[in-house]
Amino acid sequence: MSQPVTLTPAAAAEIRRLMERENAHALRLGLKKGGCAGMEYTLEVVTEAEVDPMDAAVEQDGARVLIAPMAQMFLFGTRIDYAIGVVESGFRFDNPNVVEACGCGESIKFSDPA
Repeated sequence: MSQPVTLTPAAAAEIRRLMERENAHALRLGLKKGGCAGMEYTLEVVTEAEVDPMDAAVEQDGARVLIAPMAQMFLFGTRIDYAIGVVESGFRFDNPNVVEACGCGESIKFSDPA
């Protein structure tokens, strides 16, 4: 079975760095309502005690990402990258399920379920 999301080497390295810095078991990827397009990605530090048994786990090169249960169907097939730029650095999400994104790239919209 394929993983629900994939990590580029840069994303795995940054997640691993954040896990070490925060003494975290993993980072949890989720979604919340917000932004001009309707939804925003969330990333939160997770201790071992905070792991939800319904989380989908992705482990790669020492990085561990948990995907919140309510976000799994919207994130399947997403490629996560980490880019360092002159003005800003951060995670980038290439999500095939997104049908619209705002101009700033901070919020996204998914198609309405049938």
